[in-house]
Amino acid sequence: MSSIPKIVILGAGYGGILTAQRLQKELNYNEADVTLVNKHDYHYITTHLHMPAAGTDSIENTRVSISKLIDEFKIDLVKSSVQEIRLHDKKVILEDGTLSYDYLIIGLGGEPETFGIPGLAEHAMSIRSINSVRLIREHIEYQFALYKNERKPQERINFVVGGAGFSGIEFVAELADRIPKLCKEFDVDPALVNIYNVEAAPTALPGFAPELVEYAIDVLKKKGVTFKLGVAIKECTPNGVLLSTGEEIRSATVVWTGGIRGNRLIEAAGFETIRGRVKVDEYLRAPGYENIYIIGDNSLVYNGDRPYPPTAQIAMQQGVCCAQNIVSAIRGKELRKFEFHHKGTVASLGKGAGIAVVGDKTYQGWKAAQLKKLVDLRYLFIIGGITLVLKKGRFL
Repeated sequence: MSSIPKIVILGAGYGGILTAQRLQKELNYNEADVTLVNKHDYHYITTHLHMPAAGTDSIENTRVSISKLIDEFKIDLVKSSVQEIRLHDKKVILEDGTLSYDYLIIGLGGEPETFGIPGLAEHAMSIRSINSVRLIREHIEYQFALYKNERKPQERINFVVGGAGFSGIEFVAELADRIPKLCKEFDVDPALVNIYNVEAAPTALPGFAPELVEYAIDVLKKKGVTFKLGVAIKECTPNGVLLSTGEEIRSATVVWTGGIRGNRLIEAAGFETIRGRVKVDEYLRAPGYENIYIIGDNSLVYNGDRPYPPTAQIAMQQGVCCAQNIVSAIRGKELRKFEFHHKGTVASLGKGAGIAVVGDKTYQGWKAAQLKKLVDLRYLFIIGGITLVLKKGRFL
């Protein structure tokens, strides 16, 4: 190992940012060289993307410049795309150069999992980045504009959302809130617009108690959402979707939120993966590599015999633990086992409504919606202190 160890962090998502911030706090001057690689010069709040996608909030509330979150005297920010991870050479190949590392943290985020459904990759959109969100919002507005200019236009104002997990439910809720405004703006009768939420599992929102799920579905039905639960999308076509029931829904807008897999770069590097994710050891390291840590959507951490779902809160906690373990490794101290502390789960149901579970308490309606805002404010405070809260926080 070189005299000053090189630490390379791939990805500035929840895990990557928390790792970088904790390293800059814990490391002494000249104890290590830290480089953070990210495709964009901003960090975005993934759990907030459904709002600008539907057009109910601005994109600016969803992203933060990375230079405002890290000290660039302590951490070198490289804006580039990762092309390849070469484990044997301890190198990362970027689109415009190469980085060598002594310690590598992989937090490259997930990719949409299409489960091999024909046509999904080609014809459906997904909420996965600032750019994809911009596209979805503009596409939806364009459909309303086209509706007034075509003779057989119903598919322009039929909207299909595949998946009724968190992302799907939060997105249809925002879309349902946006539709009346779009109808007014484009002179479209709201009664003609259809929002379909299609889910192969028998129920929506896995992980929530049945009474909360029932409440959520009831709220969204009142907002005009049609649910098709226990129904799979068999194929996605240029004209819409074919369902397992034999029904066809003609639609020019299919948004897929039905699953996330890990990252193909990880499989290509030669790690053993399950759907692009690596089952990490108790210290968050890749099996067989004491100097490589994998966090966020790229990692699998088991809770008994089931993996924890890849959420923002687990990625954040992994980031902190990962940084502490690298500092310990550099100083020859004992590593800390990763333990996930579940702080609760909140799902937004659009304006003024939500469901939440915190400890053994459940909340629904307005209270849950306020909790969602508190969660957002807490995250802004963790990564950027009170300055970021005042700048980005939408106050209660």
